[in-house]
Amino acid sequence: MHEYTSTARVWGLTCPGFPEEVSRARRWTRDILHGSPLADDAELIVSELSANAILHTASGREAGSFHLALAVSSQVVALSVTDGGGAGTAPKVEHQDQEAEHGRGLGMVSAIAHRVVVHDSDGGHTVTAELFTDVRQGGHPC
Repeated sequence: MHEYTSTARVWGLTCPGFPEEVSRARRWTRDILHGSPLADDAELIVSELSANAILHTASGREAGSFHLALAVSSQVVALSVTDGGGAGTAPKVEHQDQEAEHGRGLGMVSAIAHRVVVHDSDGGHTVTAELFTDVRQGGHPC
């Protein structure tokens, strides 16, 4: 983000629900956040949320899609993924054992992000993960 920008800048991207679009979502995020110390964490979060949308919702079905939004301000980077619905239940953190092959993605996102919020949206869900740009020891924003 430009140092003289005082408001949030927002980008959006809609992707078809194909598995290879997860890597496109990662590249898109990395390109926008180039040079930010939060870029690696943001890329991982977008990867997990995009993959979850494709694997667990109508986003991964024929003609499905998912939408990414990335908002950047001087205080926060907010990453949102909106799925195509059809899952029946809202995304939630599941506590899986270490050997589980699935079900740990949102838990990992929750461990990396400073805040994760799930909203119902037009037949689907939007998961937003926030990374605060200035955090004190212990994970609290300054």
